Order: sequence, then C-alpha cells, then structure tokens
Amino acid sequence: MREHDRLFIGGRWTAPAGTGTIDVISPHTEEVIGRVPEGTEADMDAAVAAARQAFDQGPWPRMTPAERAAVLGRFSAIYAERQQDMADLVTAEMGSPILFSIFGQAAMPQMVLQYYVDLAASFAWEEERAGMLGPVTVTREPVGVVAAIYPWNVPQFTLMLKLAPALIAGCTVVAKPSPETPLDAYLLAEWIKEAGVPDGVINIVPAGREAGAYLVSHPGVDKVAFTGSTEAGRKIGATCGELLRPVTLELGGKSAAIILEDADLATTIEGFKLASLMNNGEACAAQTRILAPRSRYDEVADALVTMVSSLNVGDPADYGTEIGPLVARRQQERVEGYIRVGQDEGAKLITGGLDRPHDRGWYVAPTVFGDVTNDMRIAQEEIFGPVLALLAYEDEDDAVRIANDSRYGLGGSVWTADVDHGIEVARRIRTGSCGVNLYVLDPNTPFGGYKDSGLGRELGPEGLSPYLEYKSIPRPA
Repeated sequence: MREHDRLFIGGRWTAPAGTGTIDVISPHTEEVIGRVPEGTEADMDAAVAAARQAFDQGPWPRMTPAERAAVLGRFSAIYAERQQDMADLVTAEMGSPILFSIFGQAAMPQMVLQYYVDLAASFAWEEERAGMLGPVTVTREPVGVVAAIYPWNVPQFTLMLKLAPALIAGCTVVAKPSPETPLDAYLLAEWIKEAGVPDGVINIVPAGREAGAYLVSHPGVDKVAFTGSTEAGRKIGATCGELLRPVTLELGGKSAAIILEDADLATTIEGFKLASLMNNGEACAAQTRILAPRSRYDEVADALVTMVSSLNVGDPADYGTEIGPLVARRQQERVEGYIRVGQDEGAKLITGGLDRPHDRGWYVAPTVFGDVTNDMRIAQEEIFGPVLALLAYEDEDDAVRIANDSRYGLGGSVWTADVDHGIEVARRIRTGSCGVNLYVLDPNTPFGGYKDSGLGRELGPEGLSPYLEYKSIPRPA
C-alpha cells in the first residue's frame, strides 16, 4: 500500500487545498494498493504559479542548454539505475505485463530522456543567416509554462515525450497524471528532487477531468501537450484555439497491419505479439486491423488463432504472462461491449470472446474476429484491448485502400519478404509512422498522427520544436 498525502509543487511536498483522494486499485486483485490526494483548481493555481515563478524569475530558462543537460543527465542516470522499480510500480497500478513494463514503461522513457539530454549538444539553438536586407541572428527560446496531460496506458512514456523536450528547451512544467496511474509520478518526483532540478521547474498534480480542463485554460499556461482520446483532444484543441495557445495532441488510432503475399507467416504472426497486442492491446498505435490477401486468408486465420489462443493470460507481475488485466472495470466492460458489437455486426468470432479468463481481476480473453468488413465498428473504432479484426483484401491497391479508409492515421505496418517493396507500400499509407516487418517507436524519429490521430509530432528533433519560440534579430548590413 502506497499512500501519499502531499502534492509535488514548487519543489516541495505541499498539502493539497482539498480533502478528496484518489484510490489506486490493482487491476489484478481489485484491491486498493495506493492513495493520493485529488488535485483541485486551487492546487492547479498553486502549481501554475510555481511553474510561472520558476520560468519568469528562476534560473532554469536562463541556463545554457549544456547546463540544463548536465542536470537532466543526473536525472537520466538515476532513472537508468532504478528502472526495475518503475516497471514494477506501473505493472502493479495498471496491469501491464512485467516484461513489457521493463521495456515500454521504464527503459523507453529513460531512453527518451537521455535522447534529449544528448540532443542538447548538437541542436541548432542559434544560427546566423545572411538575410536579403542584412545579417540576422535567429534564436530559439523556451515557450514558457507547459501543461502536460497524459494517460494511464504508458504513463511514464507519454509523460517523458513532453517532459524531456520541454525541460531541455528551458520550459517549466505542470504535469497532470491520470487518476488510474498517479503512483509512478510520485516515484518520478523523488528522482527529480534527487537530481537537483530547480524548484518549480516540474510540478505534479494528480486530478480528474475537470481539474485537467481548468489547467488547459489557465491564463498562466503558455502551451498544452496532451495524449489521450480523440474526443478529449477535440475539446482541448478547441480551447487552445480560442486562446491562441500552442497545443500538441497525440490521440487515437486504428492501425492496419498489411500482410503481403510473400510474407513469412511464422515471423509475421510472432511479430503481432508486440505490434498488435502490446500492453494488453491498450496502445494507441496497436496494429489491430490485420489485412490478409484473400489467397492466404484461411492460412492467416489459422496461424493467428493458434498464436492468440496460446497466449498466457494472468498475473501481470509474473514473467511468463503475455496478457494481463485491463486497467479498470469500465475498460473491461468497454472491450466486452465491442466484442458484443462485433457479434451483432456479423463478424465471425474465431477465438476468445466473452468468457473471462479469471474470476478476479479485469481480464478479457484475447479475441480475434474473422469475416470483418471495414465498415464494421470493430474495424473503425478504437477498442483499446486485446481484440483483433481480420480483413481480406483482393490486391495491394485494395489493401492500401482499406488501410487508409479510417478516420485515424497514427501507425501501421507492412509484412513482406521484400523490404524495399514493403517501404514502397508503407509510403502509400496515410499515417504518421508505418513499419516494415515490425512496429516500433524510435526516440530519434517523429511520432504522431494524420487526421483524427492528432496534431504535431513528438520524439526526434521535431519533438523539441513545439517547446521553442523563434526570434529573429536583424541588424544593419
């Protein structure tokens, strides 16, 4: 049981303004494993004031990038030493299988942090241009106070996509964790303090939707960075548009994995364990639409069923577990609702379904639907669970058409024996990323979506730009 009665504001553990609390419930045992204060609007005021003070008058934005990198390098080193602690904690609070947590919930966030520490040395913070009317100095300056609002599925990773570039840029941050997963943020705050990050540069306030909306519209905030649902992103984008406030939105997805005629099926199906079912299917970029050539459809269906039905479903802390519980009862009920929708729409349930694997815990059986057409809801809507839809296509043009026939455009993949041809097909997919024979996010490359999958990019040098303002300083020739 981890209990916290303070909020991390201004570099200190501060008593909350209200008396409300958030219970953290294990998705495996359904028991309370933690408790934290529920932040209020008054707490957001205090956090923004601390971030504002640190930005307007503190040392952080006035340090050189190299000086900030030195501080964040200490933070990264602490994180690297204690990754297992973070992985164990995220697994306990949200049900991610521990082997995935070690990589996706701890190692990847630390890699992102270290990437931006290293980028500080090579990034063009200032340049001289030979202007048409005379010489010009072009500088890049921190945008200001950042509101970072992030979800429960990969909390450390989605936070670090915002926190690391914002900090190296010289910004200060108010972070709002999801109510389902606030415990890892407290562990992070301890490491931030230990690393010597100046007071007020990072402030953490767990809270619900209302306090989050208040933070988005707060007059002391200069930029908003959000990861979450498309519906919430629309509201945040509308608020920021009205305020003329910069915003980055990484939203939903319904990614397609295209199996080409020449694909090695054994390798492909094994690859779907990560690409399609990572983190119990609770991943915005999961490849949940499987597109198979009609000539190999039955072969693909049989191989997919064999793989999915053999997955080890159970205690997420067990190193043999491949699928753990979903984060909350409402998520379990949501995913089961989509399984019913698929049956009602006429799709063929070929493995899994509504029989729960365990009596206790928010488990859903890994499920595959066949005979799916792309107009079905299970092919168009983000389910966010271990449910795959298998669709047949006639030729490559048809596969590309189906893959692009979606309101989303976040991820995708192409599986083939001919990598060069796979790249050609990937170029035709209207998504922010499309892997060939895998799906992975690299810290050095931009991540984000087309269409309803969001605005802007995170990761890579492109992920640093949203936290910078450009200033031109011309002078006489």
